[in-house]
Parts: sequence; structure tokens; C-alpha cells
Amino acid sequence: MRRNRQRGSHLGLLLLASQLLQVGLDNIPPVTLAVLGLNTYLYLFPAAPLMQACVSVQQAYWFKDWRRLLLSPLHHADDWHLYFNMVSFLWKGMRLERRLGGAWFVYLLTVFSLLTGLVYLVLEALLTELTQDPSYSMTCAVGFSGVLFALKVLNNHYHPGGVTYVMGLPVSNRYASWAELVLIHITSPGTSFIGHLAGILVGLLYTAGPLKAIMKKCAEFVTANGYNSQPGAYYSSTGSSGYSGTHGGYSGNHQSAPHYTTAPTASYTGGLTEEEQIEAAIRNSLNDRGQSNQTSAPPPYGFNLSEEATAEEIRQRRLRRFDS
Repeated sequence: MRRNRQRGSHLGLLLLASQLLQVGLDNIPPVTLAVLGLNTYLYLFPAAPLMQACVSVQQAYWFKDWRRLLLSPLHHADDWHLYFNMVSFLWKGMRLERRLGGAWFVYLLTVFSLLTGLVYLVLEALLTELTQDPSYSMTCAVGFSGVLFALKVLNNHYHPGGVTYVMGLPVSNRYASWAELVLIHITSPGTSFIGHLAGILVGLLYTAGPLKAIMKKCAEFVTANGYNSQPGAYYSSTGSSGYSGTHGGYSGNHQSAPHYTTAPTASYTGGLTEEEQIEAAIRNSLNDRGQSNQTSAPPPYGFNLSEEATAEEIRQRRLRRFDS
């Protein structure tokens, strides 16, 4: 994140395009490429002026302009700000999207973007209270770098034990985010130290805190609701099939088989595979054959072989013939 600045030339855009072509668009996963394109598009055609897109305690909390939480990560102060953020995201996105999958990566970026802004607001509000300096609440920040710091924590978590070079200095991956936080603030005073810190804290909430478990629970809840919202889509509307919608199997076939009044195979079409339909048809065929000669209750499995020999009886007869 950066505090609000004036835009410069488009040299950063040219360098970003050169970097993308050098990597090759075909080598960039789709979500990463889409996010790169979205940030570049909103730099060229912003959804709001920079002072109306940046996030601060004053604007977001005091004036209730919460849409800034959505706008601020996707807008950049100048082309160099965009270039450095997007090149950094390019390498992180390529590694993380391939590891996590596109759907989860979109989910992750959305949560990280919103949470980074919220944590930023909380930290600035705390500084305002602790120092009694209202300027912290008025500091307005934009940019994707807070999310990048969260992704850096996540990337280092998945690739522990290595070494990252931060401005030419070798730093263990475990401490690389913290070293970069300090060095960037020293060498580039215009950057938002609190915004970058917020990103690190969000990353730690995911890797060492409850955020990952909460996200999984939310995803499972949404998926479960989506699966159960149209249960009829998984079964045929041919009436009572005797087939349980979950894992109950066939319900009551051995009791109702002798009392069919419709075509037996009609009740075994909903939600069954071809193998299950064949098996059901065989059972019904045996039921019908057994009904013609049946005078007592059917066997436990719902079919009667009448006077016909079973496969086991035939096998035993052959064995006896062989032994003789």
C-alpha cells in the first residue's frame, strides 16, 4: 500500500508488459493473469478517483464509505507502484495458484483483500487512540502490496527452510516478510508501513491462526447449501423409487416386491448408474418369477427362485458328478 501520490509516466506499464511477455502468457495461471489484467485495467480506467478509492479510518469508518475496502487494493498511485506490485504478484500467484487451485486462490485473494483493509483500519485506529494523533485515522492508502505481504507469508509457509534475498541480503524465509517490511519502509518512506504490517498479520492468521479453518467452514457451508438446494435434480421424478437420497440404499424392496402394480423397472431409474439399474432389473425379474409360484413370505432378500436350481446347487451337482 502507498499513501496517495500523483501519477507519473507509463514506463512502468511498458516494463510490466515486457515482463509478462518474457514469462509468456500461456505460462501464467488464469486467476493470476486475470488479477494482473484487472489491476492494470483499473489503473488505466479507474473505478473512482484515487482520493475516493483509498482507504482510511476517517473515510471508511467515520463516513461509512465501506466500498473503499473493495476499491483500495485494486488501485495504484502511479505506474511504478503498479509495476512493482504486479511483478511481485506474478511470481507469488504462479506458485500459489498451482498449489491451491484456481477456485481456492480466488477465494483466498478476496478474503485477504478485505481482511487486509479491515486490519489496516484497526491498526490505524489503535495508533490514533494510543498517540492521540488523529493524523493516523486520516492517512489514506491504496495498492495491492498489503495483500502481497499476506501472500508472501503464505508462500514462505509452504516453502520453509529456504533463503530469500531482500535487497541483496540473504534472509531466511521465516523472517523474510518482517525484513522486507522494515527495509521497504526505510528505503521508501512513502509506503504504508501499517498497510504492509496488516498484510503480514492476515497471512499469519491464515498460516498460524484460525482463518484457514474458518474459510474452510464457510466454503463447506456454501457448498452444502448449494448441493441441498435442489435435491430433485439428482433424482428422476418417476414417483416412489425406494432409493434413498443419501446412502440408505434400497428401502423396503423385500417387503413391497410382491405388491407391484406398475412396471417394476420404472421405480429404479432415478439417480442410478447403469450397473445399479441392471442389478435392480434382475431383482425385479426374480421377484416376478417368484410371485407366480410363491405361497409363503419371500426370502429375506426379496426374491424367490421357485423350483429353479440356484447357481450354488448347480455347482454342487457338478462337483458330485466329478467326484463320482
